[in-house]
Amino acid sequence: MPSFDRNLDVYQGFNFKKDKQDAVGFVTKLSIGGTDIKADLTTCKDPTSPSDAIKAVMVLADFGWATGVTDPINFTGRISVDNKQILAGMLLGTLTNTEVKMEYAVYEYDPQAKKYFKCSFANETMEALLGKSGSELNIFLSDDPASEVQSPINYGLSIGVTPQEKEQSITLATGDQQNIVKSWGLTVQA
Repeated sequence: MPSFDRNLDVYQGFNFKKDKQDAVGFVTKLSIGGTDIKADLTTCKDPTSPSDAIKAVMVLADFGWATGVTDPINFTGRISVDNKQILAGMLLGTLTNTEVKMEYAVYEYDPQAKKYFKCSFANETMEALLGKSGSELNIFLSDDPASEVQSPINYGLSIGVTPQEKEQSITLATGDQQNIVKSWGLTVQA
């Protein structure tokens, strides 16, 4: 089964330039264990409408999904100092609730249509769980500031999520108006 992996331009995500056509992505909503992580990155622009701002929790650097119904989805990106401190406190504390709710969008440029389009997004708020690598939760927070963008100060975050026991939809696209809807998660009957 083909995978859907994208390397994204963090600099373009923070500093959108209309004449640059690199792929970008954002997590616009994130809640872990019932704690909402603030969408406090406010300089981001919607590539499909560059005069409109996007409030982001995270500017994405990488996105990956093997496209299987139960496969994890992995996000790597940059978060604010405040959110880094909140997440670090959660990881150092007793994080027992691993439920995740999130919204995201990845954008690519279509050279034929001459515009950006959403190439991956959840059709509604994703209901997930933090994934695991062995016995460790699949979440990593950098201790050092990232270097692609100096201001605002930002830190690396990698998070892998698996679907809750509920069928959800993820849209993938290969070009403008070239959408494919895939299932993510399985509904378990009691």
